[in-house]
Order: sequence, then structure tokens, then C-alpha cells
Amino acid sequence: MRSTATHTFHRNSFTWLAYLLLAFYGYFLNILGPITPFLKDQLKLSYTVSSLHFSAFAVGILLVGFGGHMVIQRIGRWRALWLAAFGISLSALILVTGRTAALTIGASFCMGLVGSLILVIVPSALSDQHGESRAVALSEANVISSLVSTAAPLMVGWTAALPGGWRLALGLGALAPLLMRLGFNTATPPQPASPHVDSPFARESLPILFWVYWMAIFLAVSVEFCMISWSADYLENSLNMPRVNAAQAVSLFLGAMILGRMAASRLVQRFSVHRVVVAYIIVAGIGFAMFWQTSISTLALTGLFITGLGVAGQYPLLLSLAIGTVRDTTQASARATLASGTAILALPLVLGRLADLAGIRQAYGVVGILLIGVFLIALTARRKVST
Repeated sequence: MRSTATHTFHRNSFTWLAYLLLAFYGYFLNILGPITPFLKDQLKLSYTVSSLHFSAFAVGILLVGFGGHMVIQRIGRWRALWLAAFGISLSALILVTGRTAALTIGASFCMGLVGSLILVIVPSALSDQHGESRAVALSEANVISSLVSTAAPLMVGWTAALPGGWRLALGLGALAPLLMRLGFNTATPPQPASPHVDSPFARESLPILFWVYWMAIFLAVSVEFCMISWSADYLENSLNMPRVNAAQAVSLFLGAMILGRMAASRLVQRFSVHRVVVAYIIVAGIGFAMFWQTSISTLALTGLFITGLGVAGQYPLLLSLAIGTVRDTTQASARATLASGTAILALPLVLGRLADLAGIRQAYGVVGILLIGVFLIALTARRKVST
């Protein structure tokens, strides 16, 4: 079965602005982990307090998932986008200058709360603009976001030895909205397809099929962040890999994510989104089985790379399928953001707790269960759409 997105895919100035704004958001989402050790040392924080920076960001994502669509419908997409972008920049500057944990954690929360409006607006606006080709647009947006997100820890490392230190990585990134505003001042987001555009508190009932895809998104994002958060620890403690090598090995997963999303944006132009997403889940399952079951480092690293290839396409493709079930794309995108925020906040903590109880090798079995769940849900949804 061929994809319905066979016509020429056209990117206008707003498409490129949406891609860049999502990448900007991804940069700051992924920079919190690398800067946490610096904050811990300079502010003399405990591990628990240090971890609250990322948790606060994730709580902000959850709140936007509940009510972000009402803010967007009230003030409009254009204003909400720039509120989010400059809100991230202001929060980053507070984080840079903060000298107490209350300030830096509060800045992380604000960054997640205001900034995550981007995570709601970009998928919904791209879906309204590109219609049946939304899977192409969302895949391309996530390719660019992955590229920039991968640069975040590198920027922290490069700037750490400079006079401004790691704070330069945040300060320089905070300038990006100003440049984007100057370069894309005439870009215009599409009008929402929702019938509730004039009523910010009216809500359309989301169909059952949307919630089926919602659960698949939750499980897929859970897999992604379990791999990012704990694969280095797994390689070190289960395969006796040196700590530095294990940490660097995570780049294999991140690099594979970029390649996998690039491929997804092409595959959905030739095949149906359902077929492509099922194929990606199977690839991820094969890769994870190699990663988890072997005691040979080379095979484990190969499995980690293949897992990244398979995980890469799941989130953007499942998101495109979920949004495709509704007319109110803004509300649907907000609820999808809720799935992502819940997964980012909860599942790495769950896996960590299981590792404390049973060891990291046994605990990693939860990732296999999550992949089976995504696979079964994707097959069920595919049959429901076909009938």
C-alpha cells in the first residue's frame, strides 16, 4: 500500500521556522542533563536536588499537555510561538545567573512550562499546513531537532574550558529566537482547522482511536528515554565497559535516531504510515534483543545502534497518525505532549527503581515489554483503520 502523501511536498518559510523552533526547544531539553554536574558542584547540591532540574522541566511539559491548547487558542499560534521561544531564552538567562537551587530549578520549570507551547504548536501547525503529508513534515522536523539536540552536550563540553564556562552554551543558545524573529518575521502559521478557534475553552471530544495512538506515543517515548538515560550505565555495569566509553556509546543511539528519522521522511512518501511505523517497531525490537541478550560489547553496541534506528521513526509517525484522527489539531497535539511529558518524567525513574531492586540487566527487560506494547497497539490501530 502506497502512502497518500505522494504529491510534491512544499516547504514554505513557516515550515522552516517550525523546524528551527522545535530544534531550539530540543536543544534546551537536552542540555539540562549535561549541565547538571556543573550546577551540582557550583551550588553544592545533592544528587536528589540536582535531579529536580530535569523533573521540573518535565512537570512543565505535563501542565502544557493539560492546558496549553487553551492558551494557544486564546492568544493565537503566532504570539504563542514567540512567547514560548523568548520564554525559554529568559528562563535560560535566569538559570545562568541563578546562585540558588530555588532559582535554577524554578528557571527549569518555567523553561518547560512556557517553552513546551512549541511542542504543541509545531506538530499541529505543520499538520494543518501539510495535511496528508504531515508525516513527512513531522519526520523532517524531528530530524533537525535531533541534530541540534545532539549538539547540546557537545556545546557544554566545548565551552566548559572557556572563560564563560558551561554558561556560554545556554547564553549563546538563548540568542537564537532573536535571529529567527529577524529572519522569519513574515512567516505566517496556518489557521487552525479546529471549529473551536474562536472559543478557547471549548473542547472537542477526542475519538477512541486518538487515545489508542496516545498510548503508543507514551510507550514509544518511554523506550527512547529509557535508552538515553540508562544505556551507558547498562554497558558499564553489565558488560564491564569503561565508564568513558560507555558514556560515549550513547552517541551511537542518538546518531542512529537522526538517520532513522531521515529515512522515515522518505519512506512515508512511498508507503503507508502504518506499514512504516510497524517496520520501525520490528527493527527496534531486533536491535534491543541484540543489545540486551549479548555479553559481547561489539554486538551490544551494534544492537544499540539498530535500536536507535528503529526507535527514531516511532514518535513522529505515531504523532502524525494521532493528529490525523481529529479536526482540532491543537488540542490533539497538547494531549500528545502530555503523553511525552509523562513518559519522560516517569519511565526512566521506574527503570532506575527496578535496577535498584533487581539489577540493571534484569530491569532493562521493561524496555522489551514496552516495545511489545507499541507493536500490539500499532497492529490493533492498523486493523481498526482498515475496517
